[in-house]
Amino acid sequence: MRELSMRFVNDESGATAMEYGLIASLISIVCVATWQLLGPAIDAWFQEVLRRIV
Repeated sequence: MRELSMRFVNDESGATAMEYGLIASLISIVCVATWQLLGPAIDAWFQEVLRRIV
């Protein structure tokens, strides 16, 4: 029983998947925050470009 519990404690096979999940969530949070901050400025820029074209 002790050997089984030590093998479970020392097993790191799921750690990589957890790290990838954390990295993906951090990247998505940064993307959403960037879109929230830059969205109005980009929209205004596109509206200006469209106004000049039409």
